[in-house]
Amino acid sequence: MIPFVTPDWPAPPQVRAFVTTRAGGVSQSPYAQLNLATHVGDDANAVAENRRRLAAALRLPAAPRWLSQVHGTRCVDAATAADDAQADASYALRAGIVCAVLTADCLPVLLCDRAGSRVAAVHAGWRGLHDGVIAAAVRALDCPPAALLAWIGPGIGVDAYVVGDELRARFLERDPSSASCFQRRGDAWHADLAALAAQQLAAAGIGATARADICTHADPRFYSYRRDGVTGRFASLVWLDDTA
Repeated sequence: MIPFVTPDWPAPPQVRAFVTTRAGGVSQSPYAQLNLATHVGDDANAVAENRRRLAAALRLPAAPRWLSQVHGTRCVDAATAADDAQADASYALRAGIVCAVLTADCLPVLLCDRAGSRVAAVHAGWRGLHDGVIAAAVRALDCPPAALLAWIGPGIGVDAYVVGDELRARFLERDPSSASCFQRRGDAWHADLAALAAQQLAAAGIGATARADICTHADPRFYSYRRDGVTGRFASLVWLDDTA
């Protein structure tokens, strides 16, 4: 059995969205159990079996459009993109196309419109947030931003995410209002990635944003690169279901 986290957001019924945990797969330590990434050093046969189990458990209408994520801002059409296309977001404008991103501390951000006609999945680490991956995904959906809904999934929390002066300065240089997303604790800065994402979603014109409020570093159900170093990746998936 594969347990899932289901986003708590006001998406229409034809929008299907799920987040995996690390349970329910066949990968061995340090990737145990449901590692879904092929680039982290795990046994390829184990990853293939994990992906097969995922598809069966969710009764996916098609194989997810897995991306080769590079911490950039490219957003591709999941219906036409090549397998493992270099991108950090994908979108779908019709039913049966599964958008997916893999994370282990970076934020997954899912988007849909209120009419249930388009969806997107975004991989948003600090580089992507700094460079504008969320804005790129909103543009790709090609509809009024006010018609969109967003959900910010599990990612590293502010308590665990220590960053340097230079990183904070880079964000403030681009947008001074991002200062509210950094907290000074002793001699270190802590970055709130979820707050940065919410701020950018609001700036893009999206008024309805929900958050999982789950810290991957603190929650052992999830992979965390900062906690474990060598580790797997969990998936956040979204698609349109024409049977709903």
